[in-house]
Amino acid sequence: MSTNPARRNAIESIASQPRLQSTFDFRNEKIDLIYGQNVFSLEKMEKRLPKDIFKALKNCIESGAKLDSAAADVVASAIKDWALECGATHYAHVFHPLTGSTAEKHDTFFEPHGTGTLAQFSGKALIQAEPDASSFPNGGLRSTFEARGYTAWDVTSPAYIFDGENGSTLCIPTAFVSWKGEALDKKTPLLRSMHALNKAAHRVLELFGKKAGFISASCGPEQEYFLIDSRLFYLRPDLYTCGRSLFGAKPAKGQEFEDQYFGTIPDRVLACMMETERECFKLGIPIKTRHNEVAPAQFEVAPIFESANVAHDHQMLTMTLLKRVAAKHGFVCLLAEKPFAGVNGSGKHVNWSLGGAGVGNLLEPGSAPHENAQFLTFCSAVIRAVDLHQGLLRASVASAGNDHRLGANEAPPAIISIYLGDMLNEVIEQVKKSGSASSSRKGGTMTLGVDTLPVLPKDAGDRNRTSPFAFTGNKFEFRAVGSSFSVAGPLTVLNTIMADSLDKLADDLSAEIKAEKGNFNAALQTVLKNILTKHGRIIFNGNGYSEEWHKEAAKRGLKNLRTTPDALPEIVAKSTIEVFERQNVLSKEELVSREEIYTHSYVLTINTESKLVSDIGRTLLLPAALKYAADLTPVADSKSGGKLRKEVISLAEDLAASLDSLDKLRGESKDDSHGNARHACDKILPAMLKVRAAADALEEVVSDEYWPLPSYQELLFLR
Repeated sequence: MSTNPARRNAIESIASQPRLQSTFDFRNEKIDLIYGQNVFSLEKMEKRLPKDIFKALKNCIESGAKLDSAAADVVASAIKDWALECGATHYAHVFHPLTGSTAEKHDTFFEPHGTGTLAQFSGKALIQAEPDASSFPNGGLRSTFEARGYTAWDVTSPAYIFDGENGSTLCIPTAFVSWKGEALDKKTPLLRSMHALNKAAHRVLELFGKKAGFISASCGPEQEYFLIDSRLFYLRPDLYTCGRSLFGAKPAKGQEFEDQYFGTIPDRVLACMMETERECFKLGIPIKTRHNEVAPAQFEVAPIFESANVAHDHQMLTMTLLKRVAAKHGFVCLLAEKPFAGVNGSGKHVNWSLGGAGVGNLLEPGSAPHENAQFLTFCSAVIRAVDLHQGLLRASVASAGNDHRLGANEAPPAIISIYLGDMLNEVIEQVKKSGSASSSRKGGTMTLGVDTLPVLPKDAGDRNRTSPFAFTGNKFEFRAVGSSFSVAGPLTVLNTIMADSLDKLADDLSAEIKAEKGNFNAALQTVLKNILTKHGRIIFNGNGYSEEWHKEAAKRGLKNLRTTPDALPEIVAKSTIEVFERQNVLSKEELVSREEIYTHSYVLTINTESKLVSDIGRTLLLPAALKYAADLTPVADSKSGGKLRKEVISLAEDLAASLDSLDKLRGESKDDSHGNARHACDKILPAMLKVRAAADALEEVVSDEYWPLPSYQELLFLR
């Protein structure tokens, strides 16, 4: 146990904390009564709106029709009345700028009226607001002095009440655009991509002779996170400034025992989880799963599937609630991708599918996928899309934080590939050879050898945890997304490239049907065979961590974009611009702006971290080491004392020298953001690691009484 006063006080406080008394009686909590209570849902709309207005609004939500201003005034009045009944005093248009975070501007309902006040809320205020857009990232889309920007109500995502400590706010999900209409946010391109996907999917389904409702992408994002005791967290400047530790010697115990994963959830953590879930339920967020993750102090929460844009809004809310509720329980929730070296980092597995009324889940293979032509068609379109735009998918998950995670033992490699599983892979191989498949592997049963245990159904294939893009039964799981990410970016890419792939498939299939004189089956066989033969290289069912796969991927011509500076140029590649403009999702200018913003953000992140490494190294760690060496002087005459003092001084000199090198490199500047990003990646990051190596070596020999930073052992295991 540490004898450093600040660390000792924190540890003693954690050890002596009383058993947490929950403010809620969860045993008697009726979830069906609180679920969605803070959401202006369809049920509430139907009760509060005239029938014709409700029908018009429902039509807007389900089919994308426009709502006229007169109807908007009626809807706004109903929302206002409901919000006031819920105790709201303000309303806010909530949007998601290119910072990747949530933004909001609050306005009160109440305005002076005679000698008092009157609550007012018009249709215009509901539909549109004008936040100052001058300080949000725009990547050159607009001049700094051009401040006008608009938020527009997204009718497909319900308004909700967010309860604060001292009051409540009506929150209206919105898109955020410039005065000229360029997308300045994450939501606008996501909605555009969903529109494009719907149109393209209908083209293919019409060739199958099927009619369907709105075809929507759906998403169920799994969220990994760490919970760290706040008393230790605030003794670590690197954690509270950067969200990840920049120093830290490896503890005696990490995750080697594999005893954390799915282990019993500690009481204090479970109380925090349950309260988070309760807050999610109030907002209609369908949380399904909670469990311990692999690393110490790491956990996961996952919802069931929702429409992609609603899933995005709910995911952003979930991250907010995780942080907010954690603070009430004396924790800090870390959403950084790699907060601690040597143990697993955190991802956000984006489970993605598509479907709609009349056709169900279009990625559902059924019990006999070889006979399911519709499924094979949509699956083939996915394979084509991912192969053609593998670099863009990698760019959609690129960040300084995620670079530390991708390719490590707990995360998929930077090489994008598709895992299909044994059953589906066999079917695909048959289609590649002949255009059709005659059989598919069946699942079986598993006898466990104990009479009291049931016979279990056995799937036709195993799962693969090393694949960045894996088919998992009736959906694809994009596992490379970082834990701090908005899911809107990856979803926008998936929807857009899938829409373009479906359009190409529809064109080819229409032409082939004519060539085959109306023989649909023969035409489809030819089209699918051509797609899978040309793009089957992206399919890999083996160990994505192995060196052999890296060599094999290179032979196949797959891209290995290891770092963010390697990946981000894919956003402005010719193929990306063509597909995004063809699908009317983002213009060339909007894509260029995003590449510039993300590149600049990468440079800022590395520079901030490197400056903090220097600050902590020079003002905390080096003085601690030198003080310890000085205090060892009286015992330096002894053999052990002299050896220890010499080692400390040598390591302190290494630390000082590495700090000097880092500061020199950070002072160098290139001509443009891309040059600075390359410099940050190739020069500054390695220099930071040299500083860390010297500091971590010092931590292992300097007395605990002198070392100022809480150790990994304390951070990961005290809660």
